[in-house]
Parts: sequence; C-alpha cells; structure tokens
Amino acid sequence: MAILTILTYPDPNLHKVAKRVINVDEVHKKLIKDMAETMYGSNGIGLAATQVNFHERIIVIDISDDKNDLLTLINPEILQKEGKQEYEEGCLSVPGFYEAVERFDYIKVQSLDNRGKSFEIEAHGLLSVCIQHEMDHLEGKVFVEYLSPLKQNRIKKKLIKQRKK
Repeated sequence: MAILTILTYPDPNLHKVAKRVINVDEVHKKLIKDMAETMYGSNGIGLAATQVNFHERIIVIDISDDKNDLLTLINPEILQKEGKQEYEEGCLSVPGFYEAVERFDYIKVQSLDNRGKSFEIEAHGLLSVCIQHEMDHLEGKVFVEYLSPLKQNRIKKKLIKQRKK
C-alpha cells in the first residue's frame, strides 16, 4: 500500500468529472487500499478518487471512531433523498477550512463494493453528508463551491499563499 498525494483546492484536476468504472480489477482494488491508507493517514473520514488525481467513480469512507469500518462505493448513484440538514464540513483537499453546507438528511444509494458486487445503503446524518460530499468530488465539485463567492475567494487566496510558503 502507498500514501497518495491529495490534490489541494484550487487545483484544476479537482474539477474533472470522474468516469464510471467498467470492471473492478486489481488496479482498482489496489487504488482502494491506497486511498483508504491515505484517508486514514490524513485523519479523514472520506476520500474520492478525484482527490488523488484518479478520475474514476470510487469513494472510500469510514466514519467509525476506531477506523475499522471502511465503506467503498464504486459508481454510486442516489436513488432517494429526503429532508435537509446543515453540517459543518471540512475536506482533505481544502485543509484547515470548515464551513456549514446544507445537504439531504436521508439518502438511499446504489453502488458497487470493492469486489464489484451491487448493493444499496441507506444513510442519515454524518454518513449521508459524507457520501454526498464525496460524490460531489466525482462530479468535479468541491464543497467550498456551496459558499458565497467572497468566502470562496478568501479560501482560495489563503491556500495559494500557504502553498507558496
């Protein structure tokens, strides 16, 4: 396994739309393991393949306290969504920034697992937020794009300044 480099906003590669995985093969299985190791090593709870510059529809999530409940979603699609909730989100691609974003409270998702088998999952609360956040990455969207242009610009400038140091 390997720790992968996480792209940092405003990297243009974060805005690429990920392609569907046609066949879950050994390359994808290794990528999933590497993504999980990268997420855990960065103290994250979710990571999309887009964030590590791999543009296929793969997400890893683990919201458990002891970090032993890895959820892999390949080609996830939301089948049902209900309610609203506001949650303060952060992102490994936008380090050090947290802002409130409104998302659906409940979602039902169809996906493939890390072996390519189809399954459905229902999610509320933090898991629902995390899945939606990571699915946005697959569409080339970063959570700061839900914020006002003024806040987006402030975050972008600070991250560019940090990168230059």
